[in-house]
Parts: sequence; C-alpha cells; structure tokens
Amino acid sequence: MFNGIIYKQGIIKSIKKSARYIKGSLVIEIQSNIKFNKNDIGESVCCDGVCLTLIRIKKRSFLFYLSKETIRRSNFKNAKIGKIINLEKSLLHGQKISGHYVQGHVDTTAKVKSIKIIEKTWIIKFKLAKKNLYKSLIEKASISINGVSLTISKVFKDNFEINVIPHTLKLTNLKNLKNKQLVNIEIDIFSKYMAKIKK
Repeated sequence: MFNGIIYKQGIIKSIKKSARYIKGSLVIEIQSNIKFNKNDIGESVCCDGVCLTLIRIKKRSFLFYLSKETIRRSNFKNAKIGKIINLEKSLLHGQKISGHYVQGHVDTTAKVKSIKIIEKTWIIKFKLAKKNLYKSLIEKASISINGVSLTISKVFKDNFEINVIPHTLKLTNLKNLKNKQLVNIEIDIFSKYMAKIKK
C-alpha cells in the first residue's frame, strides 16, 4: 500500500526479456538514489503507479519484475531507456497519509488530451483507455496518475481534468508530460467498490 506522495525518482537503465520468469515478462533496471538494503528484496515498490517487486539490488540501481499482465495494463508496454519514473516505497504502519490509499494495481492507461498552464499550475485533461471506468470518476475524488495522488477537478463525458500545482510538478515526472502521452491510472479504491455495489 502506498499514498501517492512522491519524493524520489529513477531513470530506466535497461529493459530485458526475462528468461527466469514467464514468457513475455520483463526485468527492468531503474537507477535512483532511493535507499534499499538486502532485507528489502521481495518488497513492493510503486514505480510510476505500478506495484512492482524488487528482485535485485545493484550498486546504484535496482531490478524489478514486470509480468505480462502489468505490461498489458500499464504504460510500461511503451517503456524506453532513459525514461524518468516516479518511485515510492510501501507505507510503514503508523506513517502519515498525506495523499490517499494507492494499491499500485493500475486499472488502465489514459492519454493526455490537453495541457493548459495558468499561473504555473498545469490543468491537464486525460482520456481513459477504458470508457466503462468513467462511471467510477467523481469530482473532488482522488486518483493516482503515474503513482501521484491527485484530485479530479472535473469529469466530462469522454475525459477528465486535474490541476497540478508547481510543488507536485517539481517532485514528479508529470512536468514531462506531452499531448497524447500515456499515463498509468489507478482509480480510487472506494470509488471502484461503490461502483461495484451499485451494479
């Protein structure tokens, strides 16, 4: 479990097919100054909103396993060497929750539809890859975009809008977003459960 507050980033150093795991899966190496020790191997780490398992620690980089399901559902299918990734360690018991509960279970991707800048705040519209998920979007509810806890400001028929303040832009890879780029989306867990109950 995570809370979508990002303080660390990493850079994709290598992407390799996994001979050890299921065919079609990948092992990704991320270079970062985030701190891990040997006891952390097997731990969950939120990488651009996706809960990945830490499988190896090198001197200045870390290896994570990407399953076929993760690749299919997330923007890691388009991952390239040199891409900047948002990183968050899993929460500790008693730790302050500044964002919202993020599981790292990405629901879908969304495409950047437009970016408008007003007084250094970015107003970004996204279009979901799965139209049936719009029913789970609620104005002022939380949403995880590339692992960042954000608030939905407006919901439209075929897109939704968020506001990103300068502080968040400074600490995350959202400042690198461009039109038509794909991001990872995790809808607020409570919204998903409520939508399920209403069926």
